[in-house]
Amino acid sequence: MSFESSGTVDFVVGTETYQTWYKIFGDLKSSEQRPVVVLHGGPGMTHHYMLPHKEIWAVARRPVILYDQLGNGASSHCAGVPREFWGLGLFMDELENLLGALGVSGDFDLLGHSWGGILAATYAATRAPRGLMRLIILNAPASVALSHRGTEQLLSAFPAELVRTIRKHEADETTDGAEYQACCMEFYKKHLCTLDPWPEDLLASFRAVATNPTVRRTLMGPSEFNVVGHLKSWSVVDDLHKIACPVLLISSPQDVAQECAVLPFFLKIAKVKWVELQDSAHFGMYEEPERYFKVILDFLSGASPT
Repeated sequence: MSFESSGTVDFVVGTETYQTWYKIFGDLKSSEQRPVVVLHGGPGMTHHYMLPHKEIWAVARRPVILYDQLGNGASSHCAGVPREFWGLGLFMDELENLLGALGVSGDFDLLGHSWGGILAATYAATRAPRGLMRLIILNAPASVALSHRGTEQLLSAFPAELVRTIRKHEADETTDGAEYQACCMEFYKKHLCTLDPWPEDLLASFRAVATNPTVRRTLMGPSEFNVVGHLKSWSVVDDLHKIACPVLLISSPQDVAQECAVLPFFLKIAKVKWVELQDSAHFGMYEEPERYFKVILDFLSGASPT
């Protein structure tokens, strides 16, 4: 019997019907364990790099639900929509729609990485879903302004010539060029993923963004240190006190999401545990998998943090 399945659910926006593609490890109908819904990052990446989270099913027999968020991967790409179409509200609506369609909205755990952590935290804080039992925020900031502050600190440690090249391309709006991308990669190799080579599933998600950068560019911008999109002024800091369920935070000292950007989660959420992975950057599921999954599995099965 196969414990892996996939499909699509309809997602209606205005007068249009789109499709959200999902993959499930485990059996939602027969399992007595609460499912874990996984939100990938980007914005505009795909589920591929989050596939290691099937370990939660393999070890703890908790069903794991992954999906491609609208705009990329196997979900509808929504070509031709106006820029205003893309926003946090759209992706929270899509998440709610998926939870309802799969019949898990009354009892689920939520795990979000990077942009997925932004989405998960905002959803938990502003919509107060009754079925959300536990929340895991991975390598994500509590505000873009704080994220920018941390990223600028990291970038200042690089050679001055590299920083000047980055700033010149940003000023000239030539960030699609090979030189700018090469400079970004120098930053990424230290503060996104320190492995060499990068894992194939991670590369698959990056290739998806390179092929269709619409969501990424519209919401964020061309890089982590040049946020000019819709989320430029985003912050969930003032709403974090509304999150009532237990929360796990995971970050790293070398993470692009620096301590100053993660700290508000720890200070303002009532039931929270914060773990720093010392041998990872932004992708602990690849860089430090044994420690990463032990922390997550302990949280999912253990007592509420205080």
